[in-house]
Amino acid sequence: MIASDEMHEHTKPTKNLLGHLAFVSFVLLCVSCGSRPPESTQDYAARIAADRAAKDAAFAKADDPIPTAKHGELLPLAYFPIDPEYDVPAQLKVIDDPTVIDMPTSTGAQRKMRRVGTLEFSVKGQPLKLTAFVEVGAPNLDRLFVPFNDLTSLTETYAGGRYLDLDRNKTGIYEVDFNRAYTPYCYYNPTYECPYPPPENRLKIPIRAGEKLKHPNT
Repeated sequence: MIASDEMHEHTKPTKNLLGHLAFVSFVLLCVSCGSRPPESTQDYAARIAADRAAKDAAFAKADDPIPTAKHGELLPLAYFPIDPEYDVPAQLKVIDDPTVIDMPTSTGAQRKMRRVGTLEFSVKGQPLKLTAFVEVGAPNLDRLFVPFNDLTSLTETYAGGRYLDLDRNKTGIYEVDFNRAYTPYCYYNPTYECPYPPPENRLKIPIRAGEKLKHPNT
């Protein structure tokens, strides 16, 4: 089986000038999210917690992606504490390059991907970049796939990286929320095929947000 979606198909069988730009990006992000009023930190944390609980409940009712025999070991899923500072606006710098790259996977196969653009953002004052991809031949090209590693990989989080999925939009401004970073399903179930993040998406800082290992490696 190639892995299912988080809801994505990529694991199947994304008062200086800089300060002003960040502010403008944040405003555009809010506009892109619709007309709902700004969310308080408390409401944001409650929404993330509710989504995590719903995911646990859905996984507990099924044998896939986590086999029933592993429910006791892996559920509920483990997460870093919810931290709104890891929920940031990003600008997508489009890459006009039709080059297809082969992305290695957990099964040893290669998945054909195309770069859509580079997401530029800052986390806790640190400027960062991640490349967003679409899979060649994917049925839904409106979903951006953002696999990444960081300095928690192998010890606190899955060695094969974690994923973010983003809905493509016309503004070029995206919400990169690492509190929603999730572990590829092949960690739970070897029947899934999961792409590994390419070198360009290996962050040089720890991202202590989102899903983590229930039993960290020491």
